[in-house]
Amino acid sequence: MFESVAEKLKIAKKIVFVTGAGISQESGIPTFRGKDGLWRKYDPMKLATIDAFYDDPKLVWEWYEDRRKNILAAKPNLGHVAIADLEKYKDVRVLTQNIDGLHQRAGSSKVYELHGSIIKIKCTVCDFKKEITTSFSKVPPMCKCGNMLRPDVVWFGESLPQDVWTEAIIQARSCDVMVIAGTSLAVSPANTLPLYAKQNNAVLIEVNPEVTQMSNAIDLSIRNTSANSLPNMVSIFEEN
Repeated sequence: MFESVAEKLKIAKKIVFVTGAGISQESGIPTFRGKDGLWRKYDPMKLATIDAFYDDPKLVWEWYEDRRKNILAAKPNLGHVAIADLEKYKDVRVLTQNIDGLHQRAGSSKVYELHGSIIKIKCTVCDFKKEITTSFSKVPPMCKCGNMLRPDVVWFGESLPQDVWTEAIIQARSCDVMVIAGTSLAVSPANTLPLYAKQNNAVLIEVNPEVTQMSNAIDLSIRNTSANSLPNMVSIFEEN
């Protein structure tokens, strides 16, 4: 099976990666639903909803500030770098559920952030958005329009950015190979992306140490981490 998938990788014109918290866990960023995931320690309804933000904006901001500091201190790992390196050989697109920006820092040029970015902020009312790299002296920070600023991430109960989601579907429907790395695909609607890829008869490859709810529909499951496995994918092209 691996040999046939390797051949399909070689002839593929477009490879789309769907990535989740597992790939960034290897850079020291905690997952949400894993054994030591954030939602086992914290109540997401008190930290990751718009109602929680309005109830206690200072608490929510301080929690995201701590996470942002952790993320900015983290570095892309070999999994992120391998995905970026594949751009030397193929048309590569990254559809990520992660909000940490590590794919871009590793060098990937075509990244679609399905759940937003923790290093960006936006106004709760107007269209103001901005990228940030430093902490605020006072939280919550205020927009020039007089309303509160919030992290530019998708919270529970919110829709994905429509332009990003529409583009993600287009990329999924037009790929030859989809690699699902570091995600159990437990979150909707991101978990429908492999279905769109199958409409194009794409090969589905799963990179995850554990069995997921999609495993039965996958063409090749690699039971290892992204940092250990994805560099091998690059080596397929380096050997030719």
